[in-house]
Amino acid sequence: MNSSIVVIGSSNTDMVIKADHLPAAGETILGGTFFMNHGGKGANQAVAAARLGGNVIFIAKTGNDFLGQQATKIFEKENINTSHILTDPALPSGVALITVDKNGENNIVVAPGANDSLLPNDLIEARALFKNASVVLVQLEIPLVTVEFIAGQSTQAGAKMILNPAPARGLPDSLLRQLFVITPNEKEAGMLSGVEVVDLATAKEAAQKIIERGVQNVIITLGANGALVFSNGNFTHVPASEVTAIDTTAAGDVFNGALAVALSQGYDLVSATEFACKAAAISVTRLGALQSAPTHEEVKSFVNVAHSVL
Repeated sequence: MNSSIVVIGSSNTDMVIKADHLPAAGETILGGTFFMNHGGKGANQAVAAARLGGNVIFIAKTGNDFLGQQATKIFEKENINTSHILTDPALPSGVALITVDKNGENNIVVAPGANDSLLPNDLIEARALFKNASVVLVQLEIPLVTVEFIAGQSTQAGAKMILNPAPARGLPDSLLRQLFVITPNEKEAGMLSGVEVVDLATAKEAAQKIIERGVQNVIITLGANGALVFSNGNFTHVPASEVTAIDTTAAGDVFNGALAVALSQGYDLVSATEFACKAAAISVTRLGALQSAPTHEEVKSFVNVAHSVL
């Protein structure tokens, strides 16, 4: 089974400076290394899913500019269906400014540009795609009204919708009730649940609170501690593999792209999470966003992750 994966979300150009440490307020750091990549959470997740063997359709909106045109060419080279990427005649393509320190930690500021104008009316012609999709993958770098529209279309079509609730923000229960799975990190889980997530115990508490709001399944990503899956009343901890992190910029995006691929191929939620944790572990050993996504062969040959039921 390898049905289509519809990824709907942002496309940005990442302008990255790698420096010794992240600057404090008012601080200027000299000696950094600059490079430019194409990214955006939607684009990162679409590329990750495609490299891992997914049959990916990407829906996004870019500006009528060089950055948007270059991004579309990159997606085509990754064997992504780009026929539903739209162009905004007035707004520029999205841009993200990223600083990465020597330990691989980062901070990011995003100017969304055309991503903010991807609205429900833009998706009317794409509604048929939902009927042929096994998985729909969405993030929060596009308007919330669009995310809510997508959730309704996914529910009607019987597609499994994954929501990666990043960047962190409050979400209505009416949206959560339509999701197959939500994949917050610790901060995002805290915002959704009202529970500060600092360890596995508080992650379990947060997951329970999120389930009570109506979502079917919860996966809380825990960085170097892997992920916590809460499904059908059962908690399962999937640990992360030990690697030396160089750049964590797109680890969450690789995780979500890999999760989508595994679910589209018929994996159960825990097995899909194990696959996604391995893909994310590989990605943090590489610089960049799109460039860090591994292939299916790399993930399958990576060290196994043994989950534990809590």
